[in-house]
Amino acid sequence: MDSGSGAFSDDYESLISTTDADLLKRSWRNEKAAPEILKFEGSLVQRSREQIQLMEETVEELMQNGEDPLTVSLYQMDIDRTTFLLRSYLRTRLQKIEKFMFHIQKTADLWARLSKQEQKFARRSIEDMKQHFEQSVLSKLPERYNSHSKQSVISEEDDMAAEPKLDSFVICRTRKFLGALPVDDSGEENPLDMYAGDIYALRYKSIKPLIESGQLDLV
Repeated sequence: MDSGSGAFSDDYESLISTTDADLLKRSWRNEKAAPEILKFEGSLVQRSREQIQLMEETVEELMQNGEDPLTVSLYQMDIDRTTFLLRSYLRTRLQKIEKFMFHIQKTADLWARLSKQEQKFARRSIEDMKQHFEQSVLSKLPERYNSHSKQSVISEEDDMAAEPKLDSFVICRTRKFLGALPVDDSGEENPLDMYAGDIYALRYKSIKPLIESGQLDLV
């Protein structure tokens, strides 16, 4: 078998051996490490919720049947681990929405990454924040300074809206051999040989497409 076939076989074996628990952990790590909010993994979240419910029903049935406590505890450990990852994943996303709500709302691509429930949460948070600003500060300022998104009426951009720092450095790991890629945003052609399993410290914005396509994982 040639090297190309071997690489394909490795990728295929890795794909079919990946469980929802692995996918949830990967999504959680990527969301925790990324400076901006990522695409909501709706199908994965739904499957994880269903798996938690199924495991809880299994534990209840085992207990009723007098199953060995060690077996029951192992099932409970799986439930606790999956529940922690799911809650932390969702909580991390809500924290990003609270922090960058105005920026997310005005950026169509980011807004489309939210679930319907997250969009509802973002709208409510924005309205609450606007009302708070209006009552506590903006109503007491001159008209040229009473915008919740701009420092003054002459500002060309929404310079009061917090934005994620896409040029910050992140730690990432390659999932497979990617070859020589231009990941340096300095304007010079400096391709980097990226091998499977290697770890790099790179600017987020330079590897953003690789993360979105699943070729890189954040750690």
